[in-house]
Amino acid sequence: MKTFVTTLSADQAIEKLKAGVEAEKLRVVCHINGQANAKLIGQEVPADQILEVFRPDYAIRVWGACKAAGYDIPLRIHVYEDTGMVKVACRMPSEVFAPYGSPELSTIGEELDAIFANILSHVSEE
Repeated sequence: MKTFVTTLSADQAIEKLKAGVEAEKLRVVCHINGQANAKLIGQEVPADQILEVFRPDYAIRVWGACKAAGYDIPLRIHVYEDTGMVKVACRMPSEVFAPYGSPELSTIGEELDAIFANILSHVSEE
């Protein structure tokens, strides 16, 4: 898993990641905002948000390579606060798809690794 600290707030990181997703011509399939959901029941929690990211043509390719791998799509980017720091975590696509042992799926994972690296670079200070 690729995990790093960003100096951005969680909300800023999410907005920059969404811009990165759009720039890479992927889609945010779902944005899960944990702290907003907690607030609905009167609780305050540190930042905890997940972006689920993918695109239909990649889904079709994944299903063609290994139908069972459909369980692991869309791919996720987690933005959360831990010990006062905002962190970004993402299991890279090749890592997600590796357990399936499919060469075709591995190729898709490697292709998506480069795309996800570009998306993550929008919030990385590296």
